[in-house]
Amino acid sequence: MNLDFSIVWQYWPFLYHGALLTLQMTFICVICGFVLGVLLSLIKISKCTPLVWFGRFYTSIFRGTPLLVQLCIVHFGLPQLLGVTFTATQSGILTFSLNSAAYISEIFRGGIQAIDKGQYEAAMSLGVGYKDMMKDIILPQAVRHILPSLVNEAVALLKETSILSYVGAVELLRAADQITVMTYRFFEPYLVIAVIYYIFVMILSAFASRLERWVNRSDLV
Repeated sequence: MNLDFSIVWQYWPFLYHGALLTLQMTFICVICGFVLGVLLSLIKISKCTPLVWFGRFYTSIFRGTPLLVQLCIVHFGLPQLLGVTFTATQSGILTFSLNSAAYISEIFRGGIQAIDKGQYEAAMSLGVGYKDMMKDIILPQAVRHILPSLVNEAVALLKETSILSYVGAVELLRAADQITVMTYRFFEPYLVIAVIYYIFVMILSAFASRLERWVNRSDLV
């Protein structure tokens, strides 16, 4: 077995820019997916039947079809349908955000419905409006309970960014592909990006653990 990782490190700029794009995509899509997911979860628990149906249909579509297929529809299909061209990065942000929102909405819905109904009754008896009740009482408690599930979604999203290489985005996997073309070495580049992904996941998990401990110690809820 003849391994030579020095060949890979000669092309470290490819890995650096690929890792940077991977982190940027993850951060943007986690934020967008979180915001959309919260709104979608509120739609699902609303008393407006058409909105509830829409929320359930939306979730079933994005949870019931492969993420790669969704990316292809956005990147290749929508330009044909709408006449608007998206870059690989734009397609990735749109697809991952919409997809993540479906999963996060289910996480939030479960967290909200797990809150004791006495909390709702106490808030209403004190004259607290629905909007203020959700913002100040229900959602903070829900976040506290579903934080591990949200972290798992963020970790999954970090790894799923690798499929962006299919539409030409130069993230980590695409960077490794480019190195293999130039060096004719395959094991070393793919092993290196596997280690990089692993390090990112461990850092994210460690940050989430610290955040969870802080939330559990705080008096915010």
